[in-house]
Amino acid sequence: MAAIEWRDVVKIFTLRANGQPRALRALDGISFSVEPGEIVALLGPSGCGKTTALRIAMGLDIASSGSILVNGRAVTDCGHDRGMVFQHAELLPWCTALENIKFGLRMKGITEPQLSEIANRNLELVGLAEAAQKRPHQLSGGMQQRVGIARALAINPEILLMDEPFGALDSQTREVLQTELLTIHAKTKKTIVFVTHDLDEAVFLSDRVLVMAKGRVRKTIPVKLGQSRSNVRAFRGSKEFGLKRTEVWEVLHDAEDNEVYS
Repeated sequence: MAAIEWRDVVKIFTLRANGQPRALRALDGISFSVEPGEIVALLGPSGCGKTTALRIAMGLDIASSGSILVNGRAVTDCGHDRGMVFQHAELLPWCTALENIKFGLRMKGITEPQLSEIANRNLELVGLAEAAQKRPHQLSGGMQQRVGIARALAINPEILLMDEPFGALDSQTREVLQTELLTIHAKTKKTIVFVTHDLDEAVFLSDRVLVMAKGRVRKTIPVKLGQSRSNVRAFRGSKEFGLKRTEVWEVLHDAEDNEVYS
């Protein structure tokens, strides 16, 4: 059974221009599934429906038609079986890093001493054990995003949904957190679906890349590379990586009126 599945999901927004309603079809019947423990990237231009697909899966938006299933159960609202990491960490500014992680756990009904144990363990998982008592304004952008990831992981979701989690960071910090995400995935075996505009990031992190355009999945591209990702320099510099990147690039930049979807 798939960990999460989108079944013919359509999303239509109603906009108003000059006082007249206008329908915007953000998702045009997308269908795909993600296997347990798999990392899948949604890649495509702005406005193609990537974030909308993720928000509906989280329960933050409602599909106009179609359904999303998590382990065979229909998604009807937000739930602890899914955790979300946003492009900006959106931390509570008056809370410490530790208290930000505890917030979601309290919502789940967890109390002390388990509350502190889980929060501290997840801070350590993202390499921020020493920053437990710091507030967001005392943390760099990369550190704030790590807290956001720890907060999502702390509730122990089956699915981790990530909406451009590293998009607002500088390139060096971004590469560090990409590698750390793979380390976290190796330890937790979470199913991860993430949105990105970064072609290299999609190929580096994912098992499959889903290229989207005009609210549809244009093509699904498996990333089956023999080179180990543990040596980042060797992996990114390998011929295999370059060829796969070119393959994804060609699909991404194909003519937008191409009606061949898979």
